[in-house]
Amino acid sequence: MSTNTNQHPTLTGSEILWATLAGEGTTTVFGYPGGAILPIYDALRKFPTIHHVLVRHEQGAAHMADGYSRASGRVGVCMATSGPGATNLVTGLATAMLDSIPIVAITGQVSSKVLGSDAFQEIDITGITLPVTKHNFLVTRAEDIAPAVREAFQIARSGRPGPVLVDITKDAQQASALFDFDAAKPHAYRPHPMLRAESSSIREAVELIQQSQRPIILAGHGIVESGAEKEVIAFAEAHQIPIASTLLGLGAIPAAHPLSLGMMGMHGESWVNNAIQQADLLLAFGMRFDDRVTGNLTKYSPNSKKIHVEIDPSEINKNVRVDVALIGDLKEVLNLLQPLLSTDNGQLTTENPTHQWLDTINQSKGTAAVRDIINLPDNGHLYAAHVINDIWHEAAAAGRLEQTIIVTDVGQHQMWEAQYFKHEAPRSLITSGGLGTMGFALPAAIGAKTACPDKDVWVIAGDGGFQMTAAELSTIVQENLAINIAVINNGFLGMVRQWQETFYDKNYSASPILSPDFVLLAAAHGIAGANVSKRSDVTPTATKARTSNQPFLINFQVEKEDGVYPMITPGSALHEMVRRPTNDPLLELPEED
Repeated sequence: MSTNTNQHPTLTGSEILWATLAGEGTTTVFGYPGGAILPIYDALRKFPTIHHVLVRHEQGAAHMADGYSRASGRVGVCMATSGPGATNLVTGLATAMLDSIPIVAITGQVSSKVLGSDAFQEIDITGITLPVTKHNFLVTRAEDIAPAVREAFQIARSGRPGPVLVDITKDAQQASALFDFDAAKPHAYRPHPMLRAESSSIREAVELIQQSQRPIILAGHGIVESGAEKEVIAFAEAHQIPIASTLLGLGAIPAAHPLSLGMMGMHGESWVNNAIQQADLLLAFGMRFDDRVTGNLTKYSPNSKKIHVEIDPSEINKNVRVDVALIGDLKEVLNLLQPLLSTDNGQLTTENPTHQWLDTINQSKGTAAVRDIINLPDNGHLYAAHVINDIWHEAAAAGRLEQTIIVTDVGQHQMWEAQYFKHEAPRSLITSGGLGTMGFALPAAIGAKTACPDKDVWVIAGDGGFQMTAAELSTIVQENLAINIAVINNGFLGMVRQWQETFYDKNYSASPILSPDFVLLAAAHGIAGANVSKRSDVTPTATKARTSNQPFLINFQVEKEDGVYPMITPGSALHEMVRRPTNDPLLELPEED
């Protein structure tokens, strides 16, 4: 290392990369070394403020960076070599892309002089990842590394967040250049024009809100990304508007808040979906009208006006046509909107018309609750819903609920978690929403625990998804992370089996799955564990896991052919929900009025 007369050091490209990451505030990188990225790994020893987590598979690195970002709100960073190392990141990048998670992926690449020659472990990773990243870079010169990385961070976290990939050739890693962190700062830009109080769209929104008798807020993941939780609650309280949440929006509004209804959509609560269908105004806050929350679009909330607050203009009218679009950061929009709905003394300009509307929703909620499996007596069966509900009760009883992060995999257990674990804090549920990535939970939990070491982190995974990334158990041990793992083991690919039962005449083709002894598997990695098949053992075993201050795996042997209800079948309207059959052999349920 040398310096020039202007006090800017001359560093190798590899050193420039680490210095730039450190300058951006990076303290943890999840990665796996290989030939085309070895110069970067060699330079890591010079940057002791950055901790490297050695993963067992590069897909795990991307999910760890993702979980780190979701738990902390910071940009997650992952790293892989060229060829198969880089392609193994793709599923994780796609997961982050669909859920708008800011991560930066660094990949090594063969030397620039052999690009395009099909050199050993060469792959066009920028071409491959173009559809699943917000942007990507191919860097072939050392002097371009710092500007590319700094711009990658800006792009990842600005506007609608997302993943960015920086591919760096080996010769760029080895060459030298002057390093000037400040000079590499990208130009500031605003991804959307600033809304103003006199904007016609703002005035139209104010008029629709003031005229509404049956409004409902649709709370999406954008609330958390905007940091607008307090503003949304204040807005809802000021106008007494009930709030329905998307899967990724859970936790943005405390579940115990009197205006919080719960989750909407395919496996949402019946009273929530019915309220959306009966509403005269939908206020969509940071959500994108995904098909899992709308049902049949031609029948979706047919009599409501719709206001969409969204930072990404491409989402406006993409799935659902809206009456007013407010394009911008949700927090800024609400701070602009709220004063226009109040008089000078802070009182509402119109009397609140929503009390009858809230009463109607609450009555619907009470009627549906009598069919809830949680409210039925213990009949000797262990249901996944019981497991998740008891883990929630245990955390609440210990006063740790707001200090608990649940990281789920994808499938039935994911929906049961959303239904039966009541989230009171933002960033307390981490799950793959848009892509629905099996194998996500275990590595994402490693990222979450690394970001939030003082919080209790639970993995809730199915027996299928867990096996996809179970090798990361050794990463947990190597990093000495006290992560609690709940495997919901029903011997099936559960959601696949439920669809086969419902739509394919119980032809369980390729959905029964053989699993290892998960407790013995955990022990082989050096992790303690327990088997649970009785309801009475759930809470004490969860307490044992939580208080052990060590990683702990619990294999919950649950009912094999249980289903997630309610359920909206494809092509049905949001209110046309299939409820648990009254002749379900697993339990007897009272008829609805």
